[in-house]
Amino acid sequence: MREAYRDELDAVSERLVAMAHATGDAMAQASEALLATDIALAEKVISADRTVDDLRDDLDDRVVDLLARQQPVATELRIVVTALRMADDIERMGDLALHIAKLTRLRYPQPVVPDSMRLEFATMGTIARRLSSRLATIIADHDPDGARELDRDDDEMDTLHRRHFAVLAAASWPHGVESAIDLTLASRYYERYADHAVKAARRVYYLVTGSRPSPSGSLR
Repeated sequence: MREAYRDELDAVSERLVAMAHATGDAMAQASEALLATDIALAEKVISADRTVDDLRDDLDDRVVDLLARQQPVATELRIVVTALRMADDIERMGDLALHIAKLTRLRYPQPVVPDSMRLEFATMGTIARRLSSRLATIIADHDPDGARELDRDDDEMDTLHRRHFAVLAAASWPHGVESAIDLTLASRYYERYADHAVKAARRVYYLVTGSRPSPSGSLR
């Protein structure tokens, strides 16, 4: 592969890593704003969403330029097309952090999360941040083994989401319908954030190996 061409492909990978870090920062701040009812931090997350969008736009421009000038084939084409799909997943992760920040803003000055559920939502925020950090490393290192292992945190997120749904749907829920809807949405945002991280990791596995994990493998 031509050296200059390799440098251009590396630049695409670097944009994906930057996007993963940016969405991780956004989710960490959105989670803090949610739990602290911090309107200033929520507004910061909302304003900063443009950063991820700009990175995505830059990546799109680079990929289109590569396709037009280099006409990649075989492995090269797989890298370019996979990068576009990964960018979709990571950009969506940013949108989900944005939704959590907007939920905080919508209910301010009232807290979204009652004291009885703060610990579990804090755990969701920690898992989400860990997923984005690991995803950035997997992309940077082109690590298919790391990609296969990523769904362990996703399993933990799924378990919390199911637990929340059971609690919020119970007749004994004491905080009313509006609160139950808000918390169901927030829990769903975290769960989908994790799902998109796993999807992006699956694409790394495909990019490196040219195959997809079997349905019985780690990455479902």
